[in-house]
Amino acid sequence: MKLSRRKFLHLAAGAAALPTVSRSVWAQAYPTRPVRIIVGFPPGGGHDITARFITPWLSERLGQQFIIENRAGANGNIGAQAAANATPDGYTLLLVGGPQAINVGLYGKLAVDLVRDIAPVAVMTRSANAMVVNPSVPARTVPQFIAYAKANPGKLNMASGGNGNPEHVAGELFKMMAGVSLLHVPYRGTAPALTDTIGGQTQVHFAALAASLEHVRAGKLHALAVTTASRLTVLPDVPTVSEFLPGYEASPFNGIVAPRNTPTEIIDKLNKEINAGLADPKLAGRIADTGGLPIPGSPAEFGKLIADEVEKWAKVIKSANIKPD
Repeated sequence: MKLSRRKFLHLAAGAAALPTVSRSVWAQAYPTRPVRIIVGFPPGGGHDITARFITPWLSERLGQQFIIENRAGANGNIGAQAAANATPDGYTLLLVGGPQAINVGLYGKLAVDLVRDIAPVAVMTRSANAMVVNPSVPARTVPQFIAYAKANPGKLNMASGGNGNPEHVAGELFKMMAGVSLLHVPYRGTAPALTDTIGGQTQVHFAALAASLEHVRAGKLHALAVTTASRLTVLPDVPTVSEFLPGYEASPFNGIVAPRNTPTEIIDKLNKEINAGLADPKLAGRIADTGGLPIPGSPAEFGKLIADEVEKWAKVIKSANIKPD
């Protein structure tokens, strides 16, 4: 049977639209099975805790279980590679954070490019570090500490949770901007670093607030400042470093990304629900209690944040000549 030209074009147009229609319907139905969120760090740490804030919310809102899968190793690189190589269907996501942005400048060429190989979904939080000192240090303000450090160049030990981790680069940024000399002492994690700062073996530590807050409240450490751009509700009387060193900020981020080529409809759906969670007073309060700041935003805004953080910390790493262990 011979088709008229008009009927042929009508049928062809309908056939061409089928992939788009089925893709849209598929995205609307998402998720139809459990979703895993890979966390490239051990259970119980700050990144793991942040992921576990949002998974119950997403499970309830989207009707499928969102499950944490911890794949620790190489400062988050192993988990990032596993996620980047997954099928881009929305059923494998990755919690990405400050360490992965730092890794780009620290390690140079990586198997996973944070800009090329992943699709930003939603930034969730920016977390705080606290500039804490042993009570024996004769300084109760940032200017006093800077003056004391300049009077004792190279004699003060600066602890961190590891070479090239967010605590370390936060301290190096401070050294650069304040013009002081501090001897970096890396530890295998924040907990042992805090133990030695409390014990007086090290004098200053730009410690993750979630780990150091109780020691500050107990008087075992003195908080000179927080590293965020604004003051925190959990320590309202503690100033920011930027109040004394304008432009200083070291606020590690956490957010959700997906493999490259994940459908835009799925990314937008996840972004909408994550932002709704961050606006929920109960969930936002839990985040604030750990020293975090909920940061809603679009996928494009998250992509820009990642690129900016990669560039910022690469400059600090180069200037301080930080090498991976």
